[in-house]
Amino acid sequence: MIVRSKAPLRLGLAGGGSDVSPYCDIYGGYVLNATINLYAYCTIEETDNGKIEIEATDLHQRQIFDCIGELPVDGQLDLHKGVYNYIVKKFDFKPCSFKITTYSDAPAGSGLGSSSTMVVCIIKAFAEWLNLPVGEYELALMAYIIERKDLGLSGGKQDQYAAAFGGFNFMEFLKNGQVIVNPLRVKRWIIDELESSLVLYYTGASRSSAAIIEEQKKNTSSGNVSAIDAMHKIKQSAVDMKTALLKGDIKTFSSIMGEAWENKKKMASAITNDEIQHVFDIAMAAGAVSGKVSGAGGGGFIFFAVEPTRKRNVIEALNACRGQVFPLSFSDGGSHGWKIYHE
Repeated sequence: MIVRSKAPLRLGLAGGGSDVSPYCDIYGGYVLNATINLYAYCTIEETDNGKIEIEATDLHQRQIFDCIGELPVDGQLDLHKGVYNYIVKKFDFKPCSFKITTYSDAPAGSGLGSSSTMVVCIIKAFAEWLNLPVGEYELALMAYIIERKDLGLSGGKQDQYAAAFGGFNFMEFLKNGQVIVNPLRVKRWIIDELESSLVLYYTGASRSSAAIIEEQKKNTSSGNVSAIDAMHKIKQSAVDMKTALLKGDIKTFSSIMGEAWENKKKMASAITNDEIQHVFDIAMAAGAVSGKVSGAGGGGFIFFAVEPTRKRNVIEALNACRGQVFPLSFSDGGSHGWKIYHE
């Protein structure tokens, strides 16, 4: 038997950073995000060689182990091994012979939540294979625990929930640790207009978000007034952008996005750099209205708001840069899995 799963990557439209501890633990957080037509993929194949084989084809990494109860977390394929170790402990899974193969449409450090999405995708494959009773909330929480607690990776909470639920979501991160996901019923014409008004650009440089997130956490813990005030405004931008989105007011949506980017840059010194600013200058000169780096910042993907009749101009200008323009459309569903049986 073969089991496959896929989970969508996301654009962090507004409020990103307010889902990171300790800010959300002290003040609560709001995030508006939406999943897009880029995915993480996982395949689990039952084998008979008495081995556990893990391969990430996009990372060109492969490891083989005997069927043991805990795999060593050593800096290579840790997301995969973290999921396996968690499944073994939580569900009393008896190690058996199988192969896991994964890849993602976006590189790690892209700012699209690729690491968390991959964890959700792998859990979903195990849940499908082992018939585990895992709903969206539990799936996202499991992914969060594996990444943030078991593996000790810095980051927030929005990515896991975006991958599990899919679509447009307004998320609330309460002070008590509870997460509430509010799916938004965005009209089709609004989604079409938004897709027509956005350009997604990959800088070509992936980055580790850990240092940026650690600086944000330090600024909150130390009571940095400027940084905390900026995060309050970023959090409010998620509320304001949600209203503009549901009304189809793309002009206000674009304006909020630009203001949020200016506030985001106050959160940590490495959020922007000369290369990112150069790309912004090129896009704005070609007709972009505003822009924002997706995720923690420092590199990865940038999305720009444009007037649709100027979109081609912006794309051509960005194509002259070192990065790459990606086609952008929004996806509806969250992670899902399926089985394939062979006679």
